[in-house]
Amino acid sequence: MMYRVFSTFIVCLVAGTCIAQSSLLKTGQHAPEISMPRIDGQPFTLNALKGRLILIDFWASWCAPCVKEQPLLKELYKKFAASVKENKFEMVGVSLDKDKRTWEKMVARLKINWIQVSDLKFWKSAAAKDYGIEALPFNVVLNEQNQVIAINLHGKELEAFIQQHLEPRPPE
Repeated sequence: MMYRVFSTFIVCLVAGTCIAQSSLLKTGQHAPEISMPRIDGQPFTLNALKGRLILIDFWASWCAPCVKEQPLLKELYKKFAASVKENKFEMVGVSLDKDKRTWEKMVARLKINWIQVSDLKFWKSAAAKDYGIEALPFNVVLNEQNQVIAINLHGKELEAFIQQHLEPRPPE
């Protein structure tokens, strides 16, 4: 009897681990939809940006490394402003804040001018679960078909990756 209980426990443990690992986001995978309100209350869906290179930045006002990274992202957004205007590139900030006023104040203080969305559900946000986020800051780059092409690039590595992807390619 004890052997049977122990065996059942081991099978459940292994199955649970496999299920948890299969939910991790991987490059090449189609990005999970993000559907939540923008900071101004207007609805947002990730699918509406399909056809562009998209940088999704998961952050929160209470996350010091996230706040520290925002000026660098601002420079990135400024550098690729022409691509934003041509609908070739967009950035989306997904906040894991739970207090709208705190989130709004931080966005205003940092003068963030790209799309900001949040369901204000902290770590219980559907997007945090869907993207398997365990720590912040976290980002994902999607190609024009909303497939994940990079995960958690930061600084110069992120900038070079976006630059390379936006550069015109020679005809084949």
